[in-house]
Amino acid sequence: MNRRSREVSGGEESSLDVRSQDLDIPFDEYVRRSKFPVTLVLDNLRSAFNVGSIFRTADTARLQQIITCGYTAHPPHPRLDKTALGTIDYVDTTHAESTMAAITELQSQGVAVWALETTSASLSYTEVSYPRPVALVLGNEALGVEQEVLEGCDALVEVPVFGYKNSLNVACTAAVVVYEILRQWGYEPEDS
Repeated sequence: MNRRSREVSGGEESSLDVRSQDLDIPFDEYVRRSKFPVTLVLDNLRSAFNVGSIFRTADTARLQQIITCGYTAHPPHPRLDKTALGTIDYVDTTHAESTMAAITELQSQGVAVWALETTSASLSYTEVSYPRPVALVLGNEALGVEQEVLEGCDALVEVPVFGYKNSLNVACTAAVVVYEILRQWGYEPEDS
């Protein structure tokens, strides 16, 4: 177990155990653990570094899968490997040539598909109840989610933003909304 302590005026103030929910179990047991029924759909993301960060979020939240679409970096990719810190080995992922094809397939499987985009019709991410299962579409860093994709989604949600740029990094947005979903679900991955 990792221990970290803080020195104060030459003495040790306290010692805390650094814990992990899954790190201390054998890998074969880890892969059998229930995953949260959340799919992240990446709509033509430009930055492999953002994609790698999203893989890290998907791993720490034990999400069902990531679908990379269009020109979004997908394994194997050297920049993705660097930023994902090995999590591409633990997160189920597939690649689709088009985001519309990916969301149509998800919907045919009974998965609700919600886009994360700031629009006049979007609801705040904290004022909705997330269905199980759910897929979240995250858009291009400069252009957002494509209009056709927005129109094909079942709902639109946003993280309220302020400031002149009026934009939150896509990887940060993914983390914020994913952890709101897990909070609403009581951090219980199994359907009940």
